[in-house]
Amino acid sequence: MDIQPIQVDGYEKVVRCRDPKSGLHAIIAIHDTTLGPSLGGMRMLPYANEEDALFDVLRLAKGMTYKSAVAETGLGGGKSVVIGDPAKKSRELFLAMGKFVDSLGGKYITAEDMNIGIEDLEIVRSVTKWVTGLKRESGSSGNPSPYTARGCVIGMRAMLEEAFGSPSFAGRKILIQGVGAVGGRMAEMLREQGAKVAICDMNAARVAELSSKFGYEAVPDDRHLDAECDVYSPCARGATLNDQTIPRLRCKVVAGCANNQLLEERHADKLRERGIAYAPDYVINAGGIINVGCELLPGGYKEANALERIDRIYPNLKKVLEISRKEGISTHKAAARLAESRLAEGKARTTAARS
Repeated sequence: MDIQPIQVDGYEKVVRCRDPKSGLHAIIAIHDTTLGPSLGGMRMLPYANEEDALFDVLRLAKGMTYKSAVAETGLGGGKSVVIGDPAKKSRELFLAMGKFVDSLGGKYITAEDMNIGIEDLEIVRSVTKWVTGLKRESGSSGNPSPYTARGCVIGMRAMLEEAFGSPSFAGRKILIQGVGAVGGRMAEMLREQGAKVAICDMNAARVAELSSKFGYEAVPDDRHLDAECDVYSPCARGATLNDQTIPRLRCKVVAGCANNQLLEERHADKLRERGIAYAPDYVINAGGIINVGCELLPGGYKEANALERIDRIYPNLKKVLEISRKEGISTHKAAARLAESRLAEGKARTTAARS
């Protein structure tokens, strides 16, 4: 196993691992541990090259720092990516990944993310203790997806209130793009609260199944941006809000669970110019990381603690919206201001404790 550092300005530690025996090729990025050890999920994708993987993991790790800072989890930000085809997973691959995670001595704690399930993490956990989000039977917090969905729905209320003057879902049309573990659960919760739910996904069979079961409106994925709705909820891949897609949006709110929804920071300004209220992704989708982070609290994981903390997503988004209005800036910039202020407070406390 060959582990080598990658020098990246603004990041505490970025490391690459290649293990010819298992086929592992992975990167772990630790952005900032001011507020605590970095915690962020592991994802596996067939990136075209290492440069694409590095670009993704760096964006994700920084987003986790800001997400944890705004949510006040007491954690820092990190992320890991495994470069490869998820269809070719192996036990040897995840044993090697466990050794890679363990080599960082707890500065990075991993969890579930795209194409990585609890079964994969159980293998990682057999090698290192720095794993969260495992089965409840093992004393862990379980699948984080329902908690991410809960947080997004709670946060969506703040965005509805901003755009329409009421937090009620009754009669509001919500278009969810991507109905996987989180988006699918969000659809159920929104339907239960009176919303008119429309769904789309690259997986047409998944859309057909859910539409038949729950009565959702099915929208063709390749034309979903032309569909009129009150809230557009991107819940799949990132970077889908860009110069090509933003002009096509026919909504008053963008609020979804996908990470890194903006291709570039300036696209938040484009949304603001169009009068579309945007919920910064790392604020609204923090439910999962809040839940797994509660495993690290004194006394261990208690769901009641997690739910109470997830409910704070609503006031956090209200604070972001307040900063945005007061300073005349996008909600993306406002969320960064809030995160950076909390990081600065953490650094001040650390300095004071050392003096």
